[in-house]
Order: sequence, then structure tokens, then C-alpha cells
Amino acid sequence: MAELNSLEELGTAAETAEIQAPVHVQKLDEFGRSYATGKRKDAVARVWIKPGTGKITVNKKDFTEYFARPVLQMILQQPILAAARDGQFDVVATVAGGGLSGQAGAVRHGISKALTLYEPGLRSVLKKGGFLTRDSRVVERKKYGRAKARRSFQFSKR
Repeated sequence: MAELNSLEELGTAAETAEIQAPVHVQKLDEFGRSYATGKRKDAVARVWIKPGTGKITVNKKDFTEYFARPVLQMILQQPILAAARDGQFDVVATVAGGGLSGQAGAVRHGISKALTLYEPGLRSVLKKGGFLTRDSRVVERKKYGRAKARRSFQFSKR
């Protein structure tokens, strides 16, 4: 970029400079996998995606065994179904912290990010579905003089 010496030059430089959107490229490791970290509440998931038969493994267990509730299994599969890539990728995830619901959300976030790194063309579909945005809601801290974060102690006149 050329050095600017006056405000007039700045005006002409802004007109000539082309504004380009960031180009997303495929990022793979030496094993042909894409890696991403997903987060939700206190849970952190490390997710690897590679082409395969659609097997999802969480903490060395099948995801149906790890997440027994059907709702959590559905949450996990949402980005894959939204991208219409069911049965095309093997997912290996390690997740720690938080509860099962937060962990399922973290794995979903990680799968979404890893899919965009593997196939940058899927970014618009996953972005529209809201899968790439980290859900920033966390538990509110307890305040002094309160029973919980907002609940007061029981009132008694005597």
C-alpha cells in the first residue's frame, strides 16, 4: 500500500481501493481432517471431521450412547442435515465441562465450524441456520444478599 501524505490523497485512495470480502479456504491437517472448537455454556468440544460413512463418535463412544436423549442427538445432527451432508462425514469429538445439554450444543457448534473449514461453500447455509454463532448465554452469578442470582430470601414480618 502506498504512503498517503494528505487528505486529498486519502479520498482518491479510498475510491481506487477495491473492497473485498474475506475469502474462506479449505483447511485440512496432514490426515485430511478439518478441526474446530465448539463452545456452549461451560462445555468445550474439540471436533475433527473427515470423509466417511457418517459415524459420529463423542469421547470414544457412539453419540447415541453418550447422548441418550433423542433431543440431544437431534441437536448434534442439525448442522449435518442442514448442509445436506448426512452419511458423508465421520465426526470424532472430545467434549469436557458443563452438562449434557451444553456439551451437545458445543459439539454442534464444533461440527458447524469444522464443516465450513472442510467445505467453505457450506458457510452461507450454516450461517443462515445460526449454527456458526456461539450461544453466549451463561449462568448468571449469585449475588450477596440473595438466595440465588435474583431470588430473594423468604420475607417474614416477625
